[in-house]
Amino acid sequence: MSNLIRRFLDIFYPLVSKIFDKTTYYYAACGVGNLVLSWILFFLFYQFVFEKKLLYVKQIDFVFTPYTLSAFLCFIISFTLGFMLMKYVVFTKSELKGRIQLFRYGLSAVVTSGANWILLKSLIELFEFFPSVANVVSTCLVVVISYLIQRNFTFK
Repeated sequence: MSNLIRRFLDIFYPLVSKIFDKTTYYYAACGVGNLVLSWILFFLFYQFVFEKKLLYVKQIDFVFTPYTLSAFLCFIISFTLGFMLMKYVVFTKSELKGRIQLFRYGLSAVVTSGANWILLKSLIELFEFFPSVANVVSTCLVVVISYLIQRNFTFK
């Protein structure tokens, strides 16, 4: 599957070969694909699964916002897919063992997801952005940090 993805991406590489090396291009393409999927899933979860309603969990006496639940589900899906893409499509020359990569990817995901959630919450509650728009804005701001962490730490 990873070879198929790389062959597909290679069709478009000549368009950006003067701007990006192949690893950066693969990272950007896989990252954008995973990110857009995450945005679509966030919208679907927020609008249709949680129906824009608060969820009260009586057993722990806590209220979850629909955007927090949507972001959490998106995190689980994009974390899994993102790691697989980064390991098997993008950073294939890494000599680190898979469990070390997964641990480091987990650390970077926690940091970037935490930053993303804080930005998301701020944009929604302080600046009154529509949640799906706030999600797009916050993730765009976190992408650069994520790339630097993954290239220089996770898959070094």
